[in-house]
Amino acid sequence: MIELILKEKIALAFKEIYALELNAQDLAIELTNKQHVGDFTFVVFPFIRHTKQSPEITANAIGEFLLLNEKLIAQFNIIKGFLNLEIADDYWLSYLEKAINSPNFGESNIGSGTRIMIEYSSPNTNKPQHLGHVRNNLLGASVSNILSFCGFDVVKANLINDRGIHICKSMLSWKKFGNGETPASSGLKGDHLVGKYYVLSDKIYRQEVADLIEKGWEEEKAKKNAPFLIEAQEMLKNWEEGDAETVALWTMMNEWVYDGFEKSYARMGITFDKYYYESDTYLLGKKIVEEGLKNETFFKKFNGSIWVDLKDEGLDEKLLLRADGTSVYITQDLGTAQLKYNDFKMDKSIYVVGNEQDYHFKVLQLILKKLNKPFADGIYHLSYGMVDLPSGRMKTREGTVVDADDLMQEMHDTAKERTLELGKTQGMDEDELEALVEMLGMGALKYFLLKVDPTKRMLFDPKESIDFQGNTGPFVQYTFARINSILRSVNHQKQTIQAIVEMNDEEKEIIKQISLFQSKCEDAAKSYSPALVAGYVYDLAKVYNRFYHEHSILGEQNENSKAFRINLSLITAKVIKKSMALLGIDVPDRM
Repeated sequence: MIELILKEKIALAFKEIYALELNAQDLAIELTNKQHVGDFTFVVFPFIRHTKQSPEITANAIGEFLLLNEKLIAQFNIIKGFLNLEIADDYWLSYLEKAINSPNFGESNIGSGTRIMIEYSSPNTNKPQHLGHVRNNLLGASVSNILSFCGFDVVKANLINDRGIHICKSMLSWKKFGNGETPASSGLKGDHLVGKYYVLSDKIYRQEVADLIEKGWEEEKAKKNAPFLIEAQEMLKNWEEGDAETVALWTMMNEWVYDGFEKSYARMGITFDKYYYESDTYLLGKKIVEEGLKNETFFKKFNGSIWVDLKDEGLDEKLLLRADGTSVYITQDLGTAQLKYNDFKMDKSIYVVGNEQDYHFKVLQLILKKLNKPFADGIYHLSYGMVDLPSGRMKTREGTVVDADDLMQEMHDTAKERTLELGKTQGMDEDELEALVEMLGMGALKYFLLKVDPTKRMLFDPKESIDFQGNTGPFVQYTFARINSILRSVNHQKQTIQAIVEMNDEEKEIIKQISLFQSKCEDAAKSYSPALVAGYVYDLAKVYNRFYHEHSILGEQNENSKAFRINLSLITAKVIKKSMALLGIDVPDRM
């Protein structure tokens, strides 16, 4: 990896010239600004306090050392404190040869010996998944891919939220008004059917609250005493006590939802190594709370509820167990955290959960530390921003969400419409066309949601996401298909280059981009940000397209240059395919 070579040589230069010990990994190397001559730039300003020399003198000393001690450096120039390094053409040619011949090109071992569990998706069994879940699913899956690519031992986990008052609301609504309706009798996916009764439960509850307020009740009192809510609370209590009828209803409706979820996951390309269920973990959580009470880590209030005091940590008191003995979210999360560690002894446990739960996970880690759990320091909340629509924010209870299944179908249909408009489907039968537009539609969806830094709130526009120009999945997919059409003429075989090729700027730029692949993947792994991979592959596709439009490949008269350009196309296609796979996106052989 050229960046690492440069960093190590620069660190050696500082040691030899200035007796300054630097960690090569901490040094920053950037691509040289296109307005200046050079390939990579090193900024010396942060180090002049150690060298006791001007930026220009320091940069010159480092440059001269590199020129004498590293043959890949052809020449250098200095602009103030910026040391611009130009790489020798024969190095780029040698690098290209190695990249093409490496079956594991770009893979890294920075995670070797480290096991990471990534918990993502975590849906509730009272409703189908929506656009917010889609971002969660895709983010968790892509981060898992990237970490595995970088040598980490990754376990993909899904915690199913299959119990609680929200689940009982759907159950009670179906019991009262379902008239025995099933997925088979209704023609609905199981998760959609249960979600229908969750929306109905909210309408009933709101109406009851409104009726009580009209009778003169205060709003807060009305919300707590609405008959439907009281019945749902009683159902939850019955479930926790193992009432046979309640458990049977819960089991039946949950099975409907699981069947629906699996269909959605399959279309998204989402898989898991391990499923956990809150109905299994909340009891372990209760046990942990009781143990914490015994050793005085927690305390009991006069009404019998159990709490933890986090005021010394700058927070407040946190409820762990209600007065009636029923658990809250943090209770089951304590149990789940313990169970996951018992099962896998991972070094790090990543929770992919929206940023509205930042406080919750801060509390979870603090409690685990108070309990002296060995895995407490490994807890990490991968906090991501919400997804908004041009029409505003989604609200599940009111039924104003963008359903994941509907969204995927809309992406498919839009991709088909755009593809037919472009007229590039000649010779395809209907099955081939459907497979292509599914690939494009899902690629557009995944790329659009993953190209934004996870921490940022984002606006999702389906129409913008499926554009064949600009920073979109279809643009990158089309670039791959374009390269593939060239490579078919040579049966995707590597070509023999007989002599040193005098590269043009566009060709050199492609190899420079290729050389960044591993470091970009490592950066993405360290920051848990697929956006870095998306940005990288978009830049690579742009550079290749510029080269394609300005230079002939198969029509090149010089056979040596032609062979070089075919090889350049071969490695570019290889890296695009690998990059997109890290995002969970397939690329088409032709479009």
